[in-house]
Amino acid sequence: MGKRGPPPMPPHLRLLRGDARPSRAKPPIEATIAPELPPPPAFLTGYALEQWHAVAPELYRLQLLTVLDVQPLAAWAVAAGRWRSASEALAQLPESERLVVGDRPQPLLKVISDSADRMMKLGAMFGLTPASRARLAGHGKKPPGKFSGYLGEPA
Repeated sequence: MGKRGPPPMPPHLRLLRGDARPSRAKPPIEATIAPELPPPPAFLTGYALEQWHAVAPELYRLQLLTVLDVQPLAAWAVAAGRWRSASEALAQLPESERLVVGDRPQPLLKVISDSADRMMKLGAMFGLTPASRARLAGHGKKPPGKFSGYLGEPA
């Protein structure tokens, strides 16, 4: 089984990036952007709710938060809250208990690791990592090519 390549990019983000070609354009299927920022789901509390309020307004401003994205963003916020809670709990432990408890690995390390992995996977869908943002928004100006300056091209 070969590699499947990167996930498809929404049409409006391809236009922003400058690589949308009309000949390859598929009819856009896009969710409705709510007239105002969707409220966080009622089950979000504590650090998860803080994370929602930290990122949701910016995602909404960038039109990356539609009515269909509320639950995936909530899942990211829960993972972020769990990661922060476990990290703080680990920091409160004596140094001797931060890696092992008796003869077993510290359980909080697994919670931290699993939550961080989940945050990275879900966050990439929203451009919450530098690499995923670069894929969503393009890379800005391209560096001059090997033959820049010839044939009237800008250097």
